[in-house]
Amino acid sequence: MFVIKRKGQLVEVFENEFSITDSKYCGVGLGNFDGLHRGHMALINTLLDECRISDLHSVVYTFKKHPEHILRKELLTPLIMTTEHKVRLLEKTGLEFLVFQEFDEEFSRISPREFVEEILVNKLKARLVVVGFNYRFGYMGKGDCELLKELGQEYGFKVIVIPPVKIGNEVVSSTAIRKYVIEGQMEKANEFLGRFFSISGKVVTGKGIGNTMGFPTANIDPEKFLVTPAEGVYVTRTLYQGKWYDSVTNVGKCPTVRSDGATTIETHMIDFTGELYGEDIEVSFIKRLRGEKLFKNREELINQIRTDIENAKMYKKHLCLG
Repeated sequence: MFVIKRKGQLVEVFENEFSITDSKYCGVGLGNFDGLHRGHMALINTLLDECRISDLHSVVYTFKKHPEHILRKELLTPLIMTTEHKVRLLEKTGLEFLVFQEFDEEFSRISPREFVEEILVNKLKARLVVVGFNYRFGYMGKGDCELLKELGQEYGFKVIVIPPVKIGNEVVSSTAIRKYVIEGQMEKANEFLGRFFSISGKVVTGKGIGNTMGFPTANIDPEKFLVTPAEGVYVTRTLYQGKWYDSVTNVGKCPTVRSDGATTIETHMIDFTGELYGEDIEVSFIKRLRGEKLFKNREELINQIRTDIENAKMYKKHLCLG
């Protein structure tokens, strides 16, 4: 178990074991919450409101890894965000407790009733449970919202099921967001998220090619389990030491100047000067300007980079981003 205390924000973060010292009961939000998109936030805001009304501790109970990664023995579904990013966003909501359950083979065999009795009632002291419309729980996902309501009546907790959140005719979901990110449709992904999709990481040493062309880049090597935007050039904003910088980011193989075939994420922070190696940055993706292409020579590439930067500046002004 680890505990992180942040005065005035998220009170405590637990791994596997959860305990509170007073006699107050809890309201619990259940789900994977990958991406913390608009649908997830509707659930969490309902949880917080109901907990305030009923004088309950607010708890989100989730997993560090997607259950699919344990059950299928391989990574089939890339994640939208890291655990650390999830914690940073949730601590801004006023949530009191965040519990990360280790999803292993033993836990995967727990029955729906055992989950309710052992986890929700005995460990989490639940008097309120809030879930999404498609929530499943217990062995092989045999438990659904209706069963949860029935067990809630039996064990003495209220169940609130959040209906699907839609934009147009499409249900907001982590699956849809992953699809839009993979296709480079950042405006759609961001609309569903309710914020800009971002990737964080430490700046690693690159080949220094950007420097030789007059456009130094900060290269990050994100976690392999994260979803990556389609190859191409993007309007981005980059967060470094609490300050946002306008930037342009290339995702791809840079075929004009590299032949190793490796996909990289390289960000040119406009009007930034300084050394970034080893530093943490967060790159927010706003719009895909173009696909990646092979240029005839370096001069043609340099001219295109200049055009990309100007286009990025114009787009930022169009969005009125400060």
